[in-house]
Amino acid sequence: MSRKLVIGLLGFAVIAGGGFAAVELIRGTKAAPQKAAPAVPVSVATVVRKAVPVNLTAVGNVEPYTSVALKARVDGQILSVAFKEGDEVKKDALLVEIDPRPFQVALSQAQANLKKDQALLDHAIEQEARYKDLLEKKFISPDAYDQVRTNRDAAAATVAADQAAIQSAKLSLEYCTIRSPVNGYAGRILIQQGNLVKANDTNPLVTINQVVPIYVSFSVPEQNIADIRKYQAAGDLQVRVSPGDSTHPPIAGKLASLDNSADPATGTIRLRAEFPNQDKALWPGQFVNVVLTLHEQPDAIVTPSTALQNGPNGQYVFVVKPDATVELRDVKVARTEGDDAVVATGLEAGDKVVVAGQLRLAPGVRITTGAGAPTS
Repeated sequence: MSRKLVIGLLGFAVIAGGGFAAVELIRGTKAAPQKAAPAVPVSVATVVRKAVPVNLTAVGNVEPYTSVALKARVDGQILSVAFKEGDEVKKDALLVEIDPRPFQVALSQAQANLKKDQALLDHAIEQEARYKDLLEKKFISPDAYDQVRTNRDAAAATVAADQAAIQSAKLSLEYCTIRSPVNGYAGRILIQQGNLVKANDTNPLVTINQVVPIYVSFSVPEQNIADIRKYQAAGDLQVRVSPGDSTHPPIAGKLASLDNSADPATGTIRLRAEFPNQDKALWPGQFVNVVLTLHEQPDAIVTPSTALQNGPNGQYVFVVKPDATVELRDVKVARTEGDDAVVATGLEAGDKVVVAGQLRLAPGVRITTGAGAPTS
């Protein structure tokens, strides 16, 4: 065998050996194990069964319990104003005084007229008595006696008119002093001290609003009329209001009245609730959030409303299974009350639902509720 042939065979053997080694290396390599997907951190809550109130919500307007526009009942000049705008005034407190002197003069004149006419009446009575005696003795004719008796009756009527005039003058004198008819707060003073006022003028002197107690008016859809009347017949319906942008806790009251007709333009009916308002937290003109409680639904299935998700088939929740994975379950929600949702179908008491972290979930995904889970 020649030298070149020996070298070629050796090179082929080296190449072949390397290929076999490569093949063996490839065959001996094992596939890397696939890593399991990490658990998704979430927050969960337990579905409970409890009594939940059935409420109607609305936006209401605070109204004074009584609003009195005070007007003068006599003409005259204002002598004094005994209050300031916005003051709290008590019932029968002095507010405005009108110059009483013209009415004192009228009263004195009426009293003088009464004295004069009373003297004439006394004389007419004595004269009637004398003429009656003369008539019995046939000294005068019946016509003469009738004339005297008529004079006596006319004098008596004049005295009665004078007495009425005195009462009228006294009443006008009382009207010179204007007092508050209710406990409340005074508004803007429209006619100041020194001005002349007319009886029953168009503009009032001041308006007094009574705020203890106080009303809140609100409207609800007319479809609720039957339920409201049904539960109102069984007892007082509770109403809670919360002033907007306020940290004041909800204020409790009761439904006072239901309007006698619905508004055909809006399809709503107006209601009025009464509140004690001892702390004066409600003020006329405020807008408040109103919650009218009709009754309590016992044994309602309740889940946090944050568990609800919206899908093409309606609302659904992610329910936690015993193996720490989740399943998607369609639910039907009857209503929401604050942070709670009352579920009609789809859930049972004791189910655990995901309330935070749903964006990374899908059916079968493993979850964890440990460190790093979103806050519910």
